Amino acid sequence: MFTLTPALQSPHLCRVRTLTSFITLTPDSHQWPDIITTAGQQLDTLRQQLTTLGYTVQTLRLVTNPFGQYLDTSTEASTLRALAHIQSILESPTMPQTVRIRFALGAATPDTLHLVPALIQHFGDYANVCLNVPDTGHAVPDSALTQRAAQIIQTLSQSTPRGEGNFNFTVNYNCPEFIPYFPASYHLGSESHSLVLGLESTDLLYQTLQCLPPTQSTSAHYQLAARALTTSLQHHVDQLIPTVQSFCHAHGLTFRGLDSSAAPSPDCHSIVDLYQSLGVPHFGAAGSLTVSALLTRVFKSLQRVPLVGFSGLMLAALEDRGLARDAAAGHYDIRTFLANSAVCGIGIDTVPIPADTPLDRLTAIMLDTGTLAFRLRKPLTVRLFPAAGLSAGQLTQFQSPDLCNCGVLAVE
Repeated sequence: MFTLTPALQSPHLCRVRTLTSFITLTPDSHQWPDIITTAGQQLDTLRQQLTTLGYTVQTLRLVTNPFGQYLDTSTEASTLRALAHIQSILESPTMPQTVRIRFALGAATPDTLHLVPALIQHFGDYANVCLNVPDTGHAVPDSALTQRAAQIIQTLSQSTPRGEGNFNFTVNYNCPEFIPYFPASYHLGSESHSLVLGLESTDLLYQTLQCLPPTQSTSAHYQLAARALTTSLQHHVDQLIPTVQSFCHAHGLTFRGLDSSAAPSPDCHSIVDLYQSLGVPHFGAAGSLTVSALLTRVFKSLQRVPLVGFSGLMLAALEDRGLARDAAAGHYDIRTFLANSAVCGIGIDTVPIPADTPLDRLTAIMLDTGTLAFRLRKPLTVRLFPAAGLSAGQLTQFQSPDLCNCGVLAVE
């Protein structure tokens, strides 16, 4: 039996990682200030309402239609000037000042992909970008476009400090619109503004597992764990969603739903803590795949809310202290992420690799991820960090507060 205790009902255990608004911009830059400012202020108003419920909202995020639809991309200089205008709007006094604002340029296209390194180099977290690589048939990703994306990854590793610009670029395979998490987030130009909610719930899930009574078998323990985790998470979703739905209705926004994934962070419990609580000594050990499938089942079993985006297990090596530690200890390799992606998500996310990884090897691991995504009909992404001057097994030296340092993984 499992009883949801008052402690597990505390909003402090389940933070709102993001309120993400999807806006549509046109080439008429005179309209941008009103559209961006209105969206930012609306998100901040909703943040304040959720705060009164006791929940912490960590970031407000704005996602546009593909940037080639509204920026002047005729030259690199014109593109940078246009984005500088958007930056000035985002940093104006009319935007919320008490919470982090993040901005995504939506999807790059084959025609605008070459501009991505300069955009990220100059604007960083105001230039989150994804590339959607299509299936060319028989679950085979576009290999030429994948190779071009691999070249962008290599360029960012050289053109941004310590290669940290790769935090703002991801390659999407079979990913839908309206993912709230960056940089996989995009939409194609919806007529109405949309809103999606994303959570950071690892602390809640960990504390739930600590409350489980002993059971006589692993199977029984797993069944009880799945029910308990779902119960805890559903409680907080039920607290949050009515307020979000009511707000969207009042402001003419389309509520697309919730991405139920437990977003990783260096500042909360590691996902590895959940594996260990379920009897797996470290990520990559025997039983890891089973636990990954169990957690994914929990994220996909929520009721009374549309599930969007990944709504699955996120394994991000550079954003999770436990995964970073296990990588440094040599407990898993890059193929472990691929194996687990078959039963969960998110693909190969924030994984450091040697800077001298040949382009064909980098492309090959990306194609493997894309093939898995299309064959299994699930969203997967690739976000790799070629680490300058480092070889497999060495520890990265990133300085971004969004990242924790991790052992470099080989690409064979």
